[in-house]
Amino acid sequence: MIRISRGEFDEAVDDALDSLPEEIARAIAEANVAILVEEEPDRAQSGGTELLGLYEGIPLDQRSVFDGYAQPDRIFIFRGPLQRVARSRDHLVQEIAVTVLHELGHLFGISDARLHELGWG
Repeated sequence: MIRISRGEFDEAVDDALDSLPEEIARAIAEANVAILVEEEPDRAQSGGTELLGLYEGIPLDQRSVFDGYAQPDRIFIFRGPLQRVARSRDHLVQEIAVTVLHELGHLFGISDARLHELGWG
């Protein structure tokens, strides 16, 4: 298990977001999505698996102008599980970036299978 401070972890999440192309970052900013770092998923979220991240919301490709007001979508990045799977600090930073990209992929309507094909899973 590799441990880093909460500040370093948050910075790694921010770095992953900063690495996105401008047009993708703009689409995320306009998508009404909150990206949150949590220590652990709750039991209902994880379903008994080591969950690294989670997207909750309506993917962009399924939204309609007729939906009206909706709560922001949420992307959770789970610090505890990511630290437990990491073999080194560099591996942890890489896993954080992959997890952020994976969950953002769900925002854009990309399936788990396709995300794995792309190397984001």
